[in-house]
Amino acid sequence: MSATIKVHLAGQLGQFALNAAFEVPARGVTALFGPSGCGKTSVLRGVAGLLHLRDGYCSIAGDVWQDAHHFRPVHQRALGYVFQESSLFAHLSVRGNLLYGAPKQAQDHVIRFDDVVALLGLATFLDRAPETLSGGERQRVAMGRALLSQPKILLMDEPLSALDRLTKDEILPFLERLHESLAIPVLYVSHDMSEVERLADHLVLMRAGQVMASGPLSALQSDPSLPLVSSQEAAVSLDARVEAYDAQDGMAALAVAGGRFLVPSAPLQIRASQRLRVLAGDVSLALAEPNESTIVNVLRAKILSVQESGAHQMVVVLGLGEDGQGARLLSRVTARSWRLLGLMQGMSVYAQVKGAALVRKAAPPRS
Repeated sequence: MSATIKVHLAGQLGQFALNAAFEVPARGVTALFGPSGCGKTSVLRGVAGLLHLRDGYCSIAGDVWQDAHHFRPVHQRALGYVFQESSLFAHLSVRGNLLYGAPKQAQDHVIRFDDVVALLGLATFLDRAPETLSGGERQRVAMGRALLSQPKILLMDEPLSALDRLTKDEILPFLERLHESLAIPVLYVSHDMSEVERLADHLVLMRAGQVMASGPLSALQSDPSLPLVSSQEAAVSLDARVEAYDAQDGMAALAVAGGRFLVPSAPLQIRASQRLRVLAGDVSLALAEPNESTIVNVLRAKILSVQESGAHQMVVVLGLGEDGQGARLLSRVTARSWRLLGLMQGMSVYAQVKGAALVRKAAPPRS
């Protein structure tokens, strides 16, 4: 059985032409990212079977939902769908909403009710009416309802876009908990890169109805041929593992491929997986190892490529480690500095990282 999600959807939607094709692993979170109107939601609706395009193919881990010969209707597709609005049933309690649509046969309940309640912190308001819940609580119930339908895939269409920043920050740890605890693949539509950097493993980058690129998040973030690199908010997401924690200084040591970071943090479990975000603008370059500096993260790296970015600026792609085979970093430097230091592709340098942020926070306590 193929452990991938394969999608190719093409057709005319009014004045909009969609021709999107990608193949991603059938595990983890894959974000569909791009500006509003680029076709992200149309792709999600096509995968769900809510949109029937004649030129279409969709298979989930080898289970073909659509091809040239047949089209499986939405009610026969094993999926959970979470919309921008929670759309809960007002006449049902939280418990009733969670159980709505769940299979009746006990043997089908691979995802258990009690597990979902614990995972999403819903135990304290199972008997409440939806109208008494906050926006974030309603979205958590909507996620639970989708999971209890026993899906093979979870589709999420900008589930945080209707929430304010404080509520988003409240609900993101629950999404991270889903990511860590469940084996169900997720297609996650967003135009907010901060959400993508925090949640996604893979990225499908879209523009004007087409897929520009797809692949691991960090690979696309550091690909100089893609627009993410030239953005003023250009950054890389690094998957890291906790090696040590210094309680006196409040610093965690995190290992990444080809290097090691010290990051201010609350106590972290040793060997726990974390994710770091490093902005291109927070990385400077030096030819010699600096001494007596307040910058604690200075890593050996090799210049892999460089391109112009705006007036008199360069974006440099770095590979960590002596051989440059480790994780990728981006550095934004002035053309003047590039010229005066005599920097060039293939050169070994020291990457001075002024800031590295943990973007996956500890999940809230379970109810």
